[in-house]
This record gives sequence, C-alpha cells and structure tokens, in this order.
Amino acid sequence: MLKKLSLLAISILTLLSYSTMDAREFLFSSESVTEGHPDKICDQISDAILDAFLEKDKNARVACETVATKNTIFITGEISSFHNVNLEEIARETLHKIGYVNPLYGISDQNCNIITLMSKQSPDIAQGVDREDDLGAGDQGLMFGYACDETEELMPLPISLSHKITKKLSQVRKEGILPYLRPDGKTQVTIKYEDNIPKEITTIVIAAQHDPDINNEQLVQEIKEKVITPICKDYLTENTQYHINGTGVFIIGGPEGDSGLTGRKIIVDTYGGMSRHGGGCFSGKDPSKVDRSASYMARHIAKNIVKAKLAKRCEIQLAYCIGVAEPVSVYVDTFNTSSVDEEKLTEAVKKIFPLKPKAIIEYLDLQKPIYQNTASYGHFGRDIFPWEKTNKVDELIDAVKE
Repeated sequence: MLKKLSLLAISILTLLSYSTMDAREFLFSSESVTEGHPDKICDQISDAILDAFLEKDKNARVACETVATKNTIFITGEISSFHNVNLEEIARETLHKIGYVNPLYGISDQNCNIITLMSKQSPDIAQGVDREDDLGAGDQGLMFGYACDETEELMPLPISLSHKITKKLSQVRKEGILPYLRPDGKTQVTIKYEDNIPKEITTIVIAAQHDPDINNEQLVQEIKEKVITPICKDYLTENTQYHINGTGVFIIGGPEGDSGLTGRKIIVDTYGGMSRHGGGCFSGKDPSKVDRSASYMARHIAKNIVKAKLAKRCEIQLAYCIGVAEPVSVYVDTFNTSSVDEEKLTEAVKKIFPLKPKAIIEYLDLQKPIYQNTASYGHFGRDIFPWEKTNKVDELIDAVKE
C-alpha cells in the first residue's frame, strides 16, 4: 500500500512539474548568419546548381555538396540528368550576387579557383526511388516541422528576429547605407519568455565584417540605428544588452577566415533550436530526397494547424524508409496547447495531407527552380514558398469535428 502511495505521489509531482514548465520564466536564444557566411555561400551555390538543373530537367536527381576555403570553391556530389550545366559559371554568379566582388575580401567571383568532381546517383538508390508505380523515399530518416503563434509568420520570435537582422545587414551593405560592411556576418537574439509568451529582448549579439578603415564606435552606433532598431524596436528595453563585434575587429571573414560547407547551418535553416531536428540538411538536394520535401510538408502541416487555432504550438514528425513511399510514422505534438485530442488531429493530418514523396512533390509543386532563395535567411517563415500556404485550415477544422 505504501509503495502504491509513493508511486502515486511521484506521478502527481511529475505532472505538476510538467504543468508548471509553461508558467516559468526563461531565456531562449537563436542565431542566424548572412548570405556571405562561408557555410551559406556553399548552401547557395549548391541550391543554385539544383535550380539550374531543374530549369532544364524537372526530374533531375541532384545531391550537390560545396566546400569553400580561402580562395577556392570545391563542388562535388551525385547528379543524374540528361542535361548539363556550367557549374563554374553558377558558382561565380552566386559569389557575385552575394557581394564577393573584391579580391581584398579573400575570395571574389573573378579570381577564385573552382574545382568540380561529380558522379551519377548510385543505382542502388535509384532502383528504390524511381519506381514505375510510385516514388520511393530517397533515404531513410526522420523530419520535423514546427509552427507557433508567436509571430505573424507563425515562427518562433528568436529565429524570426535573427533572420530579419542578418537580412537587414546585407540590405544596408548592398544599398550603400553602411558601405564599409563586408558580406560575412552573424547575429544572435535572446528573448525573455513568461508563461511561454515572448516579452522582451535581453541580448543582441552581432558580428559584422567590415573594412579596415572604420572605427568600432561608429560601426556599433550605426548598426544599432540602421539595423537593430527598425527590426526590433517593439521588444527592446533600456536593459537590452548589445554585443556588436565583441572582439573589436572583424576584417578577415568569409572563406578566408573560416571554411564553409553545404548543410552545416541546419538549425539556422529551420527553427533556431526551438523545435527538434531530424538531422538531414536541405540545400543541394532535389525534392525526391525526403530530408527536404518531407520537412517542407511537416512545416506546412504544423502551420495550418496553428493557423486554424487548433493549437498554439505544433510539431510534426514524419519518418521514412528508403525506397518505400508511405511514411513509417506520423506524429503530432501540440505541447498540451491543442483544443482537440491529438489522436484525432493525427488522423485528420493523415486524411488531408499527402505524405508520399511523389504526392508531396506534386502538391507543393517542388520541381520548379525555387531553391536558391531558401539557402539564406531560413527555409521557413516567408510566404514566397509554397509550403508556407495555409490553405487547409477549413478542412482541418471540419475534420476534427467529425
């Protein structure tokens, strides 16, 4: 009897601890990087190559990896297509678009070395993917999608603000508003939450690459005025702390300062750490790779659920087996914020949303050359992408009533 009472007491305390987690005060941080960051250079080149193939061949199989170091770009991977594209030309165009046009930056579109080494997709993979009756998953794996009601775009506030700051850094550089800035940069935003509601920014961290003739005091002041305040004014307080170029100087950047690699910024690409992550990156992969397409579908599902006000927060997990079309699992987690039973919500998801790879590709229209735009400032939270549509709200509401 005492043992049963003890177990009951432990269970009650456990439930109480979970119920009070949402009522606590906590800080949460997310980071973003500019399009000139070494890893993002690589993501953009890989996705630009994918787009170039899809323009000519919507069924191209692309798994493109890029490495950037010093003054050299190395492009490798597996591509199967009846068409060819000029990989070197695409890499140089991408560098130019980012703003690496000056040899003083360590790498430029005109003087960099470009090495390519490509092969075709493994026939062992192809026989499971390119089936006559359907399209099998391009790999095993698990993918997550997330949405919450913290922002208009239904993204977590820390990553949303981080992306907007880094995008603003590039904007003021390209428009000549802060002409001394160079392409590389990072930011990090820390938000104070109370009862799971974002209240204020406690800390902003920015690293902005710059020319050698600008003094740090001017840079700090102008970044606060031209970059941070327009984006963050609603959440800034007199206690907000700023750490801008904390070492005092950031002249050497880009691949000259640090090597870059495709797929190394997966948390920046998704939800800033607020949601779980399956582990697979997106960039350089055609949509037959469920690492990419199923992650987009999972975000689409989660966003529609939150937009329908069926939950304040929602995370979707999908899992696949290589060569098999149907997902091996579908999981819906609303973190106790759902207005309906999660089992009923899961059944509604399975009924309404296509989850086989071929059906996902057709439903989201993923064989178009849309991917270079995803490769900086996040794959989620911008309405220019088809997976951000909230076109299934009414169907979801009706389905959970049944």
